[in-house]
Amino acid sequence: MSTADASADPAGPVDPAGTATTAGPADGAARPAPTPASRQDGSYPRPQLLREQWADLTGTWSFRHDDADVGLAEGWSRGFDRPREIQVPFPPESEASGIAEPGFHPVVWYSRTIGATQLAEAGSGDDAPRLLLHFGAVDYRASVWIDGQFVGEHEGGHTPFSFDVTELLAPEGEHLLVVRAADDPLDVTQPRGKQDWHEEAHAIWYRRTTGIWQTVWLEAVPDVSVRDLRWSPVTPTTQSLTVRFRGTPPAGSRLRVTLRFLEREEDLGTIEVEVTNARPTLELTVPVARQRNGQAQDELTWSPEKPRLVDAEVTLLDARSRPLDLVTSYFGMRSTAVGGGAFLLNGQPYDVRSVLDQAFWPESHLAAPEPLAHRREVELIKALGFNAARMHQKIEDPRFLYWADRLGLLVWGEAPGAYEFSALAVQRLTSEWMAAVERDVSHPSIVTWVPLNESWGIQHVTDDPAQQAYARALTDLTRALDPSRPVVCNDGWQQQNTDILTIHDYEGDGAALARTYADEAARTRAVEGIAPSGRFQLVGGAEDHGQPVMLTEFGGVNYQDGTRRADGWGYTRATDGEDWIERITALYDGIRASSFLSGSCYTQLTDTMQETNGLLNADRTPKMPISEIRRAVTGS
Repeated sequence: MSTADASADPAGPVDPAGTATTAGPADGAARPAPTPASRQDGSYPRPQLLREQWADLTGTWSFRHDDADVGLAEGWSRGFDRPREIQVPFPPESEASGIAEPGFHPVVWYSRTIGATQLAEAGSGDDAPRLLLHFGAVDYRASVWIDGQFVGEHEGGHTPFSFDVTELLAPEGEHLLVVRAADDPLDVTQPRGKQDWHEEAHAIWYRRTTGIWQTVWLEAVPDVSVRDLRWSPVTPTTQSLTVRFRGTPPAGSRLRVTLRFLEREEDLGTIEVEVTNARPTLELTVPVARQRNGQAQDELTWSPEKPRLVDAEVTLLDARSRPLDLVTSYFGMRSTAVGGGAFLLNGQPYDVRSVLDQAFWPESHLAAPEPLAHRREVELIKALGFNAARMHQKIEDPRFLYWADRLGLLVWGEAPGAYEFSALAVQRLTSEWMAAVERDVSHPSIVTWVPLNESWGIQHVTDDPAQQAYARALTDLTRALDPSRPVVCNDGWQQQNTDILTIHDYEGDGAALARTYADEAARTRAVEGIAPSGRFQLVGGAEDHGQPVMLTEFGGVNYQDGTRRADGWGYTRATDGEDWIERITALYDGIRASSFLSGSCYTQLTDTMQETNGLLNADRTPKMPISEIRRAVTGS
C-alpha cells in the first residue's frame, strides 16, 4: 500500500507542496514528491521514517494454541493443521481477535501467505530489491519462519524487530509466513506491566496481551538504504541528526537533508555532506536558518499549545548525484530540563498537568482497535484539560506518539515493569528499555523517561544495596542513552538519583491534600520523610537537591454512571456525578494551592476492567460532560 497522501489527511488542510515533483533517477524523469511526514494519516507503523510504499500484513491469519508446546517437535513451522482464524494485530485474549480466550495459553502460532500482491504493495523492484519484514511488537518471545526456513527470533514484548527476507521471497508464487509466540503468564522476570499473572484479572492488573499486537508489514528498500534516523536538540537553532545505513554507501556518496515548515510554506534550508564508505553511521549538525534570529525563535518551537513540526526530506545520493534512497521525517524544536525547582519546557517553567493512561481497550487490550484510535485518545486527553499523559506500564505504539507530536501532548515514556529481582529480570528489562528509548528518542512529545515505577521488581530497594545499585544504574543508563530529557528514578517513592521527585498520594480529601503540599515546610516533610504510601521517599543515602516535586499519581475516584460492575473500585467513591465532579475539583484545588508542586498526574483517563476510577468509561465516553471535567481539572 502507499503512504497516505496529504490530501487525504484527516488532521488538517492539504499541503500545497503535496503536488510538487522532484527529480527522478538518472533519466531525469519527474516523480511525485513524497508525503510530508508531519502530514501522514496515522496508519504508517514507523512515523518518523517514511517511505512511499509498504505492505500491511495485518488482517486474517491462521492461528492455533499450543498449550502442550509440541509445535516445534511436530514441525508447525512448515504449517499446522486444524487452524482457526484470527484478526491480527489483536491478541487472542481479546474479542477483536475473533478468538477471545483469555485463559493461560503460553504458546501460540500464526501463519499467512505472502505473494505477488504484497510484494507489489511493498514497492519491490529493481530500484528497491531488498525486502524487509517488520514486526511492531510481539509479546513476548517471537520465532519466525518462511516456507519452513528459520528467519530469526526476538525477545521483548513491546519493541520492534525486523528481518531481511530478500532471499526467501521469490517474486513468483506464494510463501508461507509462520510466527510462534511464547508468553509464559507465570514468568515474572518478563517485563509485563499491568498484565496479570493470575488467570482472572485482579486488583490493579488486567487481562493479558499475548502474541502479535502491533503491525506486521513488508517494505522494499534499495541495496543501500537509510536504516534509522535520530533527531536530538543541540541548541535553539540546531538539531543533531544521526543516520544509520543498511549496507555500505559507495565511495563519493552524499547525504542531503532538506527542511520545510509546512505551517507557513517556508523552506528552512538544505545541507549536504559527504558519506564515506567506512562509516555505516553518519552524525551531523543540521542548522535551522530562520532560528538564528533569537527574537523569532519562539515562532518555530514545539509545545502543547503550539505543536509546530519541521519536515525533513533525507536523500542518499551517489557520486553522480543520483538518489539511492529517499525517506521523509520530522522533528520538533524544543528542549526539556529541570531547574529552580521547576520542570522546564523550552527554557521556561511549565506546569505539567498530566493524566495516567493505561492505553487498554476492552475489545482489543493493549492493541488499539484501529489506527485512528490513537488520534482520538490524544484529542480526548487535551479536551479534558490536560497537557500531558503518563503512559503507564506500557511502551506505546509509535502511532500514538505521532499524534502526540502532531496535536501537542507531553508524554512520559515508561517501562513495563517486571515483578522479580534477579539477574534474568535485570537483563530482560534493561535490554527492552534500551530498545524502547532508541525507538522513541526522536519524538518531541516525549519529555521524561520513567524506567521504574513503585519499586516493581525492586521491592526491597530500601535496604538492599544490589537493588539500589540497579535502580541507580538503570536511571543513569537512560541518561547515557538520552541526555536531553529528565529521568525519574522509581516513580512514586523510594527514589535515589532522580531528576524529579515524584509522589503518589491517593488522599481523597482536597483540604487535606492542600495541607500536605502547602509550603516549603510541607515540601521538606513530603520529600525527606515518609511518603504517603508509608515508605521512605528517598533511600540509599539520596538527598534532596531542590529537584521539582510532582504528584504523579492522585485521585482515583470511583464513579460508575452506566452499567455497574460489582467488582468496580477506586481509591475513594463518589455517590453520583455531581459528587464526583466536586471531589475531583476539590483535589485539584488542593494541588493548585501548593506553593511548590510543579506538576501532577490524575489517576486515570479511562475505566479499565475492574478499575472504575477513570474520567471516561472504558469505551472512551465521558462520565459527565467534558466541559465540567475540564473545569475541574483546569480550574477555569
